[in-house]
Amino acid sequence: MPGRRLVLVPLVVFGVNAVFLLAGPGGEHRQAWPWGWALQVVSAGALLLRHRWPGAVLVVTAGAALLYYPFGFPDSPLGAGFVIALFTVTRAGRRLAAAGGVLLLFAGVPLMAWLIYGDARLIQPAEAVGQVAILLGPVVAGESVRAWRERAEAAVRERETQERLRIARELHDVLAHQISLISVQAGAALHRRDPDGAFEALEHIRAASKQALREFRTVLGVLRDDAPRVSLARLPELLAEVRAAGVDVRLTGEPPRDLPAAVDAAAFRIVQESLSNVLRHAGARTVRIDIHEAGGRLALRVDDDGAGGVPAAPGNGLRGMRERVETLGGTVEAGRGPEGGFRVRAELPRAVPA
Repeated sequence: MPGRRLVLVPLVVFGVNAVFLLAGPGGEHRQAWPWGWALQVVSAGALLLRHRWPGAVLVVTAGAALLYYPFGFPDSPLGAGFVIALFTVTRAGRRLAAAGGVLLLFAGVPLMAWLIYGDARLIQPAEAVGQVAILLGPVVAGESVRAWRERAEAAVRERETQERLRIARELHDVLAHQISLISVQAGAALHRRDPDGAFEALEHIRAASKQALREFRTVLGVLRDDAPRVSLARLPELLAEVRAAGVDVRLTGEPPRDLPAAVDAAAFRIVQESLSNVLRHAGARTVRIDIHEAGGRLALRVDDDGAGGVPAAPGNGLRGMRERVETLGGTVEAGRGPEGGFRVRAELPRAVPA
C-alpha cells in the first residue's frame, strides 16, 4: 500500500494538470508543448522521490514552478507538486528547508518576471495574500501531522516501557518470593539433625520449586489469553508457604472477592513482596496482615517483628511495589513500624483509572 501511494500521488498530480491543459480553450495544450509539458513531467515525477530526498524534491518542484508561470505557459495547477513537497518537508521536521522553499517561490516569481519582462509587478497584492495562504497551508498541515505522529510514537513507547516494567515486576515478585522460601527451607534442612525434619524441609523445597515454575509460566503467559489470574484468592496458599518456613502469619480481615483484576493482582503482589522481604531480611517470627475496605478503597497493612528500618538502598521489590500502586492511583508507605519491626501500608482504589 505505501508503494502504491508513492506512485499514485505523482500520477494524480500529472493527470490533473494534463486535464487542465487539454480541456483549456484555444488549444492550450499546444501552447504548452514541448517545454511546458516537460516541466509538468519533471514536477510530478520528482514526487516519486519525496520521501527519500524531500529537500531536493522541494527545490525541483519550486524550480519547475518558477520556470513555468513567469514564461507564460497556460495556467494549470503545476504548483500542486511544490505544495505536496512542502508538506512532506515540513512533516519530516525540516523547518528551515520549508521556510526557504516558501521564500524561494514567493520571491522568485516576481524576480523571474523582472528578468524576463523587466517588470516585477506580475503579482498583485490580493494575489500575494492568496498565495501566502496557499503556501502556509501545507506547512501548518505538515507540522500538525508531525506532532500527531510524535505523540502517537511516544504513546507506543510508553506502553512498551510500562509492559516491560510490569513483566519485570511480576518476574521479580515470583522468583524472589519462591527462592526466599527455598533458601529458608534449605537452611533449616542443613541445621536439622533428625532425618525426618530434614526430609520435611526438602519436601517444602520441592513444593516451593514447583510453585516457582507454575508462577513463572503464569508470568510468561501474559501474552496468551488463557493465562491464569493472580488474585487475593490465592492468599491462603501464600500464607501456608510462609508458615511452613517457620514464620507465624496472622491474617485479620476478609479479602474482597469482586475487585477489579488489576487491583486484585496488585494487592496480592504487595502482600507477597512484603512476606518475601520478611523471609530475606527481617528475621521476624511473627507477621500480622490486615486487609479491609474503607471509603471505597482497599487498605493493606503488613507488620512484622523483625529488625525493621528502611534499607539503605531499597531494591527492586519496594520500587516495583510503589510502581504498581502509583499506576492504579493508590498510595504506599514502607518503613519502621510504630512498635519496631517493619511496616508496609498501601491503599488501592476500587475503581481502576482509565
